[in-house]
Amino acid sequence: MQPKVYDPLSYENLANSVVNALMGEEPAPLPPPEPFPGSGVYAIFYVGQFSPYLAASDSECKRPIYVGKAVPAGGRKGKSLEKEGTGNPLYARLIEHAVTIDQSHNLDVADFRCRFLVVVPVWISLAERFLISHYRPLWNVLLDGFGNHDPGRGRRNMRRPLWDIIHPGRPWAQRLKATSTPNELTEQIKAFFSSQAR
Repeated sequence: MQPKVYDPLSYENLANSVVNALMGEEPAPLPPPEPFPGSGVYAIFYVGQFSPYLAASDSECKRPIYVGKAVPAGGRKGKSLEKEGTGNPLYARLIEHAVTIDQSHNLDVADFRCRFLVVVPVWISLAERFLISHYRPLWNVLLDGFGNHDPGRGRRNMRRPLWDIIHPGRPWAQRLKATSTPNELTEQIKAFFSSQAR
């Protein structure tokens, strides 16, 4: 029998490395109580009793409901890719998410936890893809729009994010057209968790 050749830089091994590093971090409240520098990736966990999410409620913080990234300023234009620890984009992104949850009419930010990992900037986008592929979190895969910002006046004909249909409250989202109902999405959420349990 031929031995398997181990490649530490294979996609699978890199993905496992990122997942293990992030999940090795202690869960923190959302948002974390103290600012910290750097950019990187994060996972958000739900620990509450909102009925459609009972299957995702995870007091041990092992299955995220959302994962995301925060890149350094200018990173999307190819700038600052090697600068570490400049500013606090990761902390600022977690603050943004806490505000979004606080604006919703049926969620409580106290029911959320997060893990975060400061990452060398050049690896951030790849690390986020690893995490989404590995965990398939509800708010990344089914209920899009949690991380969205106000699209601005010129784009008011856009559809309302599914996240905002099930969690109304963001003022800008209420001005966009809804293409589903909360009841329809609740059924889709049930089917999503049922498929993950198989």
